[in-house]
Amino acid sequence: MNKMFFVPLITIVLVALDYYVWIAVKTALRKSRESVRQTAAIIYWGFTAFVLIGTISYNALPLHAWKNEFRITFMALVMISVISKLFIIIFLLLEDITRFFRWGSNKILKKDPSAISRHEFLSQAALAVGAVPAATFAFGILSGAHDYRIEKVSLKIPKLPKEFRGMRIAQVSDIHSGSFFNKTAVQGGVDMLMREKADLVFFTGDLVNNESKEVEDYFNMFSKIKAPYGVFSTLGNHDYGDYVKWKSAAAKKQNLQDLMKAHELMGWNLMMDENHIITESGEKLAIIGVQNIGIGRFPWYGNLSKAYAGTEEASTKLLLSHDPTHWNAEVTKNSKFHDIDVAFAGHTHGAQFGVKIPGFETWSPAKYIYKQWAGLYEENGQQLYVNRGFGYLGYPGRVGMPPEISIFTLS
Repeated sequence: MNKMFFVPLITIVLVALDYYVWIAVKTALRKSRESVRQTAAIIYWGFTAFVLIGTISYNALPLHAWKNEFRITFMALVMISVISKLFIIIFLLLEDITRFFRWGSNKILKKDPSAISRHEFLSQAALAVGAVPAATFAFGILSGAHDYRIEKVSLKIPKLPKEFRGMRIAQVSDIHSGSFFNKTAVQGGVDMLMREKADLVFFTGDLVNNESKEVEDYFNMFSKIKAPYGVFSTLGNHDYGDYVKWKSAAAKKQNLQDLMKAHELMGWNLMMDENHIITESGEKLAIIGVQNIGIGRFPWYGNLSKAYAGTEEASTKLLLSHDPTHWNAEVTKNSKFHDIDVAFAGHTHGAQFGVKIPGFETWSPAKYIYKQWAGLYEENGQQLYVNRGFGYLGYPGRVGMPPEISIFTLS
């Protein structure tokens, strides 16, 4: 659809939905003083105008025109508002369907078929229903966004040489440094990682949301991530700058080069379809890293064959690949790669929302989008671990799906 018609159409739809919710607000305040009702109208429609104007501006203006703090605050307000109103609309819609059938029944039974008005109590209940997700997602910003958790995993690799047994590997993924709003909390997460004293550290992509400069404020923090055998990283779909408009192809290319340089200056070994061999007493462990490879709407930049070349003699092979869909798309599908023991991925964030209770199966809407979305998976002797992510994107928080630092012990 032509953008010239799309924006007005979306605006009309959003205003119509806001008006639908406003009817409930009016009904709930029916017995309130006139001044209260007027104040409520000003606040409600003022906020609606703010969201609409902000959304249009966000899409029209270049990314750098928005200060990071304002952008994060705006996104938080929009997300909380939209989610709350969706709950209210669903509640009201169910009520209106009931009212319609009652009206129809009255007409058939030749009772008074006049319109049945919305009950004040039900409108108040609808607003209460909307307040629950609003409070939940607000808490997810204030508390859940940086509630870092250590996930300890024992990785059993049948052919692992004794020289590598007991090796500890840390994995972080999806930092999305452009979304952060609390430096002290982020530093706390980095400190948690370093206290684990891992032998190796893997970073599996999405250091930024869009622009390389996003990492500047956190450069010194992430530069402190070190390990005896090194820090190895790869790129995620957001690192290529595909989701913003650039002045030119050259500007986009320069952005990627700057991001790659940031990895280097932080002391991270960025793996662009390449590998690194660790040798102990003649035994070899291969770390293989590919650029982003995904299926569906995500780009396929990487070349696993190129990254794999030269690792044939390694008894153990570990793969860094940002998108977990790559595992079934190529790793488990191609017999050439059936000796890759474990793949490490991220990308899904666990949808930043879910229910994670010890002893019960973890649930998240991410499971309806990705076959492998969080935790450890195994197929025919090959394993995949999907990290829930260190940061967040869009909604600046997490509800029931805390940010993760994975610690693996090889055995």
